[in-house]
Amino acid sequence: MREEAAAPVPVLHRPRVRRVGSRALALVSFALAAVALAAVVAAGLLVQEAAQAADFSQKNLAPCWEHPFGTDWMGRDMLVRTLAGLSTSVLVGLLAAGASSVIALALGVAAALGGRRVDAAVNWLVDLMMGIPHIVLLILISFSLGKGFWGVSVGVALTHWPSLARVVRAEVLQVKESPFVAVARRLGLGPARIAARHMLPHVLPQFVVGLVLLFPHAILHEAAVTFLGFGLPPEQPAIGVILSEAMGYLSAGMWWLAVFPGLALVATVLLFDRAGSSLRRLLDPHSAQE
Repeated sequence: MREEAAAPVPVLHRPRVRRVGSRALALVSFALAAVALAAVVAAGLLVQEAAQAADFSQKNLAPCWEHPFGTDWMGRDMLVRTLAGLSTSVLVGLLAAGASSVIALALGVAAALGGRRVDAAVNWLVDLMMGIPHIVLLILISFSLGKGFWGVSVGVALTHWPSLARVVRAEVLQVKESPFVAVARRLGLGPARIAARHMLPHVLPQFVVGLVLLFPHAILHEAAVTFLGFGLPPEQPAIGVILSEAMGYLSAGMWWLAVFPGLALVATVLLFDRAGSSLRRLLDPHSAQE
């Protein structure tokens, strides 16, 4: 007699093929974005003087091998000017976003730990700031401070902190009510030690991610204010200045004066956004085991 064939055993779970973890991909993505941004800033700082060099024998040239971004009405290479302008805009954005994040951290912690009156005052200030359009308030602050580098930097710093302040306040309140903080109080730890040992490690990742995500907003608003004439001066190479000057020559067919600097600005903002998104995935505790 033939032996009956054994019935197939149902497979309840198939082992998955081991793949590269999402945290490793996020780390690589963040590193590449950071290196690209650092390269843009370094290249722009090295060509600051060349960005101002005029050569009227090479003026109004369309994009070519010698001048990939073309030249302007003074014969200045637009690739060099774009790199110099990007570095200026990034540095202004870094300075303004850093100062704005410090304001957000101070007010968020004060709102969470300062009692009801302080919390109500900070929330009222946040609602007031978020009720006014960023660009209008930024223009008013920059114009009142005389425009220029410091005017636009202070304007961006004073208008971009409300959202991050709300995030910091929510994180501090959540940690404040956690069981381990209550146990630390019962063990006799003071407020300063509790804040340093238990609250800061939990709030810091969200704060850092919020800080990185402030950069693209700061860069775009700096470029917008400069484009409208209330930011950096015309003699300083910046993306807003380049785009503002290019508007008078688009009707003459010199499209490259605005297209390439505009695309470079968008690419820089997307790099910051990619870096912030990757950093969020790296610091998110829910992805720690991926």
